Amino acid sequence: MRLGLLTACLGTQTLEEVAAWAARSGYQSLEVAAWPKSTTHVHQAAHLDVTRFTAAGADDVLALMARHSLTVPSLTYCDNNLHADPARRAAVHRHLRHVIDAAALLRVPYVTTFIGRDITLPVAGNLELAEQHLPPLVEYARDRGVSLLAENCPMEGWHPDGYPANLAYSPELWDWMTTLGLRLTYDPSHLPWLGIDPLDALVYALDRGMVAHVQAKDIQMDPRARTHHGVFGKTATRTSPTDVGWWRYRVPGRGDLDWNRLVDTLHTHGYTGTVSVEHEDPVWGGTVEKTRQGLLIAARTLRPLVTPDEGSVH
Repeated sequence: MRLGLLTACLGTQTLEEVAAWAARSGYQSLEVAAWPKSTTHVHQAAHLDVTRFTAAGADDVLALMARHSLTVPSLTYCDNNLHADPARRAAVHRHLRHVIDAAALLRVPYVTTFIGRDITLPVAGNLELAEQHLPPLVEYARDRGVSLLAENCPMEGWHPDGYPANLAYSPELWDWMTTLGLRLTYDPSHLPWLGIDPLDALVYALDRGMVAHVQAKDIQMDPRARTHHGVFGKTATRTSPTDVGWWRYRVPGRGDLDWNRLVDTLHTHGYTGTVSVEHEDPVWGGTVEKTRQGLLIAARTLRPLVTPDEGSVH
């Protein structure tokens, strides 16, 4: 296994700056953020301009990674592939194809995205919509030597009432999406607040060969606050889609997840891919300096587990 980071949290830095810092800080891989250049969300970035990406540009990126002994396991563009607005949905699909094209030029095996949801339709209607729109994207990727992955983030912020709006949030849905040709980018942080045991879910997915890539993010929960608000969080007093009131994301080592058991389970099942830190921690965020400190905390937590020294016990 290799320890990586998703570059989105350092969106104000160039890819060259991210690569140099990551290599100095104990990281071995970069999961490169590839949102559109116009993106403004704090957890999204355009470290590759995929709409104008060329073979020469790919050579430059590969040379950069080689200089710092870094690999690129995945390009990541997580947006709503089932958006209710057909024009917006088509734009998402168009950009996703650009990301796939860039991955092919870079010889990157995976592109991570979301399934999404049309929030005007029930789940059953969304499953039918996905069965119409997602297989052509999977085939487009496969024809270029790339596998399309879906991350299990619920994206409750996309739903007006805070319900899951990315239909890849449970093992039941992982079963369904594999029938469409998608595999899984597994992130354990999204599961506990939904009442899903992250270790049991990981074993389930590994046993079925679903897990192609792993993101590492932690979660900190307050069960007493959950008793007050309910599992879906604040209602009358919510100030933003992410103001749920009883849980928040943390960097690995600052939340409730048992990383020793999670990573050991990956080792036990023969997973040899990347464990990629996704930084969305409000405590260690807001500035480049604090974000980097959060990433150093994550590296200190995970590096001994993911890539232990020869002869060590893990």
